[in-house]
Amino acid sequence: MDDEADLGGSVRPEFSRRDLNNYSRSFVDAGNTSEDAAHILFTSGSTGTPKGVVITHANVIHFVEWAVKYFGIDASDRNSGHPPLHFDLSQFDIFGTFAAGAQLHLVPGDVGLMPNQVAGFIRRSELTQWFSVPSVLNYMAKFDAVKANDFPCLKRVLWCGEVFPTPALMYWMQRLPSVTFTNLYGPTETTIASSYHTVSWCPADPCESVPIGTPCDGEQLLVLDEQLKPVPPGETGDLYIGGVGLSPGYWRDQEKTAAAFIQHPESTEPSHRIYKSGDLAKVGADGLVYYVGRADSQVKSRGYRIELGEIEAALNALGDLKECAVVAIPSEGFEGTTLCCAYVSAADANVHTRLLLSQLRKHLPSYMLPSRWAPFTQLPKNSSGKIDRPQLRRMFEQDGTQTSRTAQTA
Repeated sequence: MDDEADLGGSVRPEFSRRDLNNYSRSFVDAGNTSEDAAHILFTSGSTGTPKGVVITHANVIHFVEWAVKYFGIDASDRNSGHPPLHFDLSQFDIFGTFAAGAQLHLVPGDVGLMPNQVAGFIRRSELTQWFSVPSVLNYMAKFDAVKANDFPCLKRVLWCGEVFPTPALMYWMQRLPSVTFTNLYGPTETTIASSYHTVSWCPADPCESVPIGTPCDGEQLLVLDEQLKPVPPGETGDLYIGGVGLSPGYWRDQEKTAAAFIQHPESTEPSHRIYKSGDLAKVGADGLVYYVGRADSQVKSRGYRIELGEIEAALNALGDLKECAVVAIPSEGFEGTTLCCAYVSAADANVHTRLLLSQLRKHLPSYMLPSRWAPFTQLPKNSSGKIDRPQLRRMFEQDGTQTSRTAQTA
């Protein structure tokens, strides 16, 4: 500002144009490299206080260059921009599109919440690529928003950030046989995605698991035991990630950085690190990596170890629900943990808890059956569009009487 009065009498700037006269006009003696921080992304805080993840220019460039080449993105593409800018998926939308000289079509916030409006946006914008969290695709399937051979310009559907229920994937693939479908996997700490799997054919079984696949170029997936030794194929272990996407660490938090980013067990180089994702995985007979669930969502109830993701997968396979989430809350007594299910019924389904329980008993042992249920018109979401599980846990903990009554009278 030339004059502080330009801002009005009640505002006094901390810095104005006149202050520039006190600074040297010579160039700053500094240089930037690709290893410098490009931005800091804060995690959603699903397992605690959000942490600032430092992402370098090199981290983003490596993934973008791989993805543009793998997906064959070029100047003729018209890509969606659905995730918010503070969510790491948006980096690929923006920089992947610009790297290829393609068009980026930002999805308005109000449109992104309505399945039929999302479908209309894809048609009107003549999108060739759609990329989002699976919740959006799942909701579109549950509302039957996709017609047979819909979206004639669409070439690719990509998802990342959480598990895409197999029944919803089957819905999409059956209606869009000419579109390719790719599952991308990777925590914020490893930059957008670390692995990929393009689904070759439509699954025949709604209970079939879709792999997170193989590492992207320059990345590494390791399924290790507690001694950091590889687990045999078919056995579940902790998933560690290494390679070019690895963040330098957490912003101004050396303690948490040292706990999550550890020395690579097969290397003596201090800079050769791997990241403990907190996810459980296994290597299948086909050599592909399969996501099993979160280590922190593996709970113990009635003496049994239970993976909450397995319960959700069984519920989704029933076909009566639009959406569901299973969380665990502490309880006194023998159980130690109470399994709670929040669900949204399908539009044409008259769902009762007793019906869900009777159907689940055909697929799951009794100790994996939720004991508390709560119907919702829509599950709460966080700012990244994922199911807000911490909020659901708080709701069950704070409103136990109501949810228990719902389960008893449904």
